[in-house]
Amino acid sequence: MTEKEKTTLRFKEFGFILQASNLIPFLNVQEQLDLIDRLDKPNSKKINREELLDLLDLNKVLRSYPKDLSGGERQRAAIARALYNNPSIILADEPTASLDTERAHQVVDLLARIAHEYNRGVVMITHDLRLLDKVDQVYTMQDGKLSRGNALQYN
Repeated sequence: MTEKEKTTLRFKEFGFILQASNLIPFLNVQEQLDLIDRLDKPNSKKINREELLDLLDLNKVLRSYPKDLSGGERQRAAIARALYNNPSIILADEPTASLDTERAHQVVDLLARIAHEYNRGVVMITHDLRLLDKVDQVYTMQDGKLSRGNALQYN
């Protein structure tokens, strides 16, 4: 693949939720999503922005810049940005690390809903055992060995 094809593939097919929010510092929350609209085709099938913002409780901080947000708000804004483009595969590295229990459950519920309702793949890396009862499948890595297990056995 050419570099342009790889970039297009990453943009269209993958949503990345990183432990550090990696928001663009000079764009407010609304502009983070507007940027995706500018980079994408007008008729692409995105997740409903208002619903996503409501679910992640970001409406009151739409005009705020990353430096003015709490850690949880920054993480939720990064999650909104990663999901807004409606990617086929969501790769989430500790997406709930800076969230309280209620918000962490909301985020995992949202990821599960996207996986099931929109038929999307979600891979979440986490140390947060509070979330295991909300996932379909658990893999553990211990001493470099990956093993498959049932989420319920870890509760």
